[in-house]
Amino acid sequence: MKSHALSSTAAVCLLLLLTLAAFASPQDKKKDAQLKTVHGSVLDAKENPQPTSVVYLKNMKTQAIKTYIADDSGKYRFSGLDPNVDYEIHAEHGDLISSNRTISSFDSRKDLEMTLKVDKKKPGT
Repeated sequence: MKSHALSSTAAVCLLLLLTLAAFASPQDKKKDAQLKTVHGSVLDAKENPQPTSVVYLKNMKTQAIKTYIADDSGKYRFSGLDPNVDYEIHAEHGDLISSNRTISSFDSRKDLEMTLKVDKKKPGT
């Protein structure tokens, strides 16, 4: 009798877990759908792609910095960004640097394209 009650309790717990998982999934998908992505190209002053440029993305809330090395065509991409946080982005290539650009939490677009021009000398070079 004890093992039957134990297996019934285990079955109820399993059913409860499966039910909770079913309700959690749509919320997780909705949350993922709200995340932002920023992507674009790194170009020089003459509009030439700058492969291997380093793109810096700074979370203005936590001050955490993510980097991305531009691909062979000068393209970069950051995804999974919190829509409620402001970010600052810039690129560097050799002794050149781009202007800082801001990604505002007030910008409701989920997919942002930004061209970063490395057209200024880095300070101190």
